[in-house]
Amino acid sequence: MLQQMRSAAKWIWIFVVIFFVGGFLLLETSGLLGREQITPGTAVAKVNGREISYIAWLNLANNMAQQREQALGRALDLDERREIEDQAFEQLVADILLAEEYRRRGIRVSETEVLQAAQSSPPPALMQEPSLQTEGRFDIEKYQRLLRSPQARQSGLLVQLEGYYRSEIPRAKLFDQIAGEVYVSDAKLWNLYKDAHDSVQVSFVAFDVATVPDTAVQIDEADVRRYYEANKARFKRNARAVLSILAIPRTVTAADTAAARARAIALRDEISKGTKFEDVARRESADSASAANGGDLGMSSRDRFVPEFSRVAFSLKPGEVSQPVLSSFGFHLIKVEARKGDSAHVKHILVPIRQSDSTARVTDRLADQLARLAASSTQPERFDSAAKVLNLKPDTVQAEEGRPVITGFGVAAGVSAWAFGGVRPGETSELFDTEQAYFLARLDSLVPGGTVPYEEIRGEIRAFLLKRRKAEALSPKARELARAAARDGLRAAAQAQGLEVQESPTFTRTGFVPGLGRLNEAIGAAFALPVGAVSEPVVTDDGTFVLQVRRRVEASRELWEQQKDVQRRDVIDAMRQARVRLYLDALRERAKVDDRRKRILAAARQVVQ
Repeated sequence: MLQQMRSAAKWIWIFVVIFFVGGFLLLETSGLLGREQITPGTAVAKVNGREISYIAWLNLANNMAQQREQALGRALDLDERREIEDQAFEQLVADILLAEEYRRRGIRVSETEVLQAAQSSPPPALMQEPSLQTEGRFDIEKYQRLLRSPQARQSGLLVQLEGYYRSEIPRAKLFDQIAGEVYVSDAKLWNLYKDAHDSVQVSFVAFDVATVPDTAVQIDEADVRRYYEANKARFKRNARAVLSILAIPRTVTAADTAAARARAIALRDEISKGTKFEDVARRESADSASAANGGDLGMSSRDRFVPEFSRVAFSLKPGEVSQPVLSSFGFHLIKVEARKGDSAHVKHILVPIRQSDSTARVTDRLADQLARLAASSTQPERFDSAAKVLNLKPDTVQAEEGRPVITGFGVAAGVSAWAFGGVRPGETSELFDTEQAYFLARLDSLVPGGTVPYEEIRGEIRAFLLKRRKAEALSPKARELARAAARDGLRAAAQAQGLEVQESPTFTRTGFVPGLGRLNEAIGAAFALPVGAVSEPVVTDDGTFVLQVRRRVEASRELWEQQKDVQRRDVIDAMRQARVRLYLDALRERAKVDDRRKRILAAARQVVQ
């Protein structure tokens, strides 16, 4: 039965959406929920007193989901759908807040501005339309002819364009007011360039905080409380849940692996007889994202791929097709189009290893039985009973809202969205079907998101402060080494005190350095000291260090001058975007948002049950 359902999954999903939305609206408008009648304009939220309707949210989420599915070449799972719904909600909230800002600032859009923008600044989506391109490039004359044609009016294109520009033009005006005056000086650009291109290599001695006993330092309760109050923004967290998971894995056999390899060999033979690699990739590859482009993975470096894939890909000659290459994803046929330095233009065809029909039928029957025994139950004991009947061992996992649930059998796609979608502790989910396994989840406990209470985070803060105080306690010992090193050299002084000297790789101000860390006091000291100089004790959150600079290479001012204009454009663009984000974040923070989505979904679930 489950195999048949998977083959019809697209239509089942469409039916479920229609049934749920239609049934929900019927219940709301009928008054069966025991509350006031609610129309298709049911408010899922209020933003500064303005409502967001359920239908507006659903329509936007559906449009965004369709676009994502087209880009991925597959249907979205429940977790991905929930992510899209959250994005749609935040977009609707932002639209209301922006509209308020337009009114406050007196930002308006004239008919002339809409017409001028439509003529000269087509939306990015239209610029990618093949019918509006000439020799692979957007043709503005074709676009303008389209605007003048009867087709543009009859198809509704002109109406859509007007809506687009009436949304985008005021947004551009607002953003120009917010960030239009951003400027960056040559001195600032040079410092940014130096941060990325100055390099240094140091020797250092690290004093380990683990050598200091806890009793050697004191942390007062007042210190912990003071740190908590000063850093509350750092202690915000998403909702968390404890779940019990039953999994029925899609275990593959040696015969399944052999069948997948045989299939990959057959596809390679087809290519060797003249069929284009790209055509076979589009037809056969399980990597839907690259399959749509003929298996093209683009120009890539070695570290983009898993080791077994890279090892073969970077040993092939351009135009050569590999034998089947096994990775955790299945068997790959790899073709290299071109090589340039340490990069290669790679294409591939992925043949996954899947269960045979006979093995899958056994797995499906077991999953059917599990679903009948416990799926969608509000009685927690039925979950435990089903586990005993089917001899399945429940796995307890911690889940965080907005992140997929990871199990020993892979990602339990959809479980996270279900757990944080309005269900109550004790409820059991529907059966989730993934490539790796079937999953059934029970929500055991749920902790809402928000700022972590002081009592819960107190121990963690105390441990952090304890570590920092221990590092500070090591300063006298480090200072003794620094004085001796200034006289005798770091290596000799360390040897005399039985300490180990470590050598760093060459690094920049922004890189991570093994043993030293990243963007901390030790990295700053390495660039502040003269070559050959020994530092005073440098205390960081991870320990105390004494450093000696061995070598430094300054950035080339001549090379900087050659790229300065491009750098300025990129930096200004990034600064403007950052300023706009901060402004929008501040609007969102000040807004009064009454988000009713979970309450509405929970109420609907209670009626269905």
